Amino acid sequence: MFIVNSYALAVIFCFITMMCWGSWGNTQKLAAKSWRYELFYWDYVIGMLLFSLVICFTMGSFGPQGRPFLEDLCQADAGNVWSVILGGVIFNASNILLSASTSIAGMSVAFPLGVGLSLVLGVIINYLGAPKGDPVILFTGVALIVVAIICNGIASGRMQKGKTAKDSSQNRKGLMLAVAAGVLMSFFYRFVAKAMDLGNFEHPAAGMLTPYTAIFVFSAGVVLSNFVFNSLVMRYPFTGERVHGSEYFRGSFKTHLTGMLGGAVWCLGTAFSYIASGQAGAAISYALGQGAPMIAAVWGVFIWKEFRGADKNTAALLSVMFLFFVAGLAFIIISGGN
Repeated sequence: MFIVNSYALAVIFCFITMMCWGSWGNTQKLAAKSWRYELFYWDYVIGMLLFSLVICFTMGSFGPQGRPFLEDLCQADAGNVWSVILGGVIFNASNILLSASTSIAGMSVAFPLGVGLSLVLGVIINYLGAPKGDPVILFTGVALIVVAIICNGIASGRMQKGKTAKDSSQNRKGLMLAVAAGVLMSFFYRFVAKAMDLGNFEHPAAGMLTPYTAIFVFSAGVVLSNFVFNSLVMRYPFTGERVHGSEYFRGSFKTHLTGMLGGAVWCLGTAFSYIASGQAGAAISYALGQGAPMIAAVWGVFIWKEFRGADKNTAALLSVMFLFFVAGLAFIIISGGN
């Protein structure tokens, strides 16, 4: 299987993770023109599972290093498998909430708030579980990102001035969903990381998982839990009318493919994060990947025009947000070299 053997390459993989995690929401925006997010999400998890198999039977099965995917899967300890499945279940619950928040408040609000909050909490959780890197520099970077999140929240609040009470109420609901998603999302990575032998991917301990087996088991956990979580959300939606399962089969091939592409993009980023965690450590790998709000905010501001009509002060806040995000990510990268 393919193994990252240098910190520099691990950072590159983490940046790809950040791009993927911050960009998959575009597929939801594209599908939303004619498709409820609850229906989109079925295609999203299917795409995630299918792409995990592609990665497992390519990068995870060829090369002289480590155990190939099927061999690793067969020897996996049941406790480690259940730990990764639990990580998938937690992630799925949080991501459904994030998708709901995106559909209500937009990418440039939901991602910086929800994913940014999960970054802060998740780094603490993952660092305590597997300490790696200079903690002072690492948490300085996290603090800078907190400032960026606050700037985004203030900018969002300024955009709500002058809107109707109904619009403001919907936006508050979107913000609350983003916060709930962020808290939940901060926990999923730790359950996956503890099932992998982060210190030795080439010769992992018996019963522990390689990153490739982990991404497949994780994706399976997401799909299985979706029958519970998404079915409930369809029956009791956060916004709009109840969604019926039969509506899924009325979607066009293009619409279904868009959702699957979103799942594949997220899966690629997650797999690269797991692969990089051996060199970068769980906390740093997670933190760099969760720089995704900056990418999502770029899409939301410049492509989807979610802050169209913003005044100069709001535009200045957005500029400060981007600066602090970049500075925070720089500190996180430097912390891994110490």
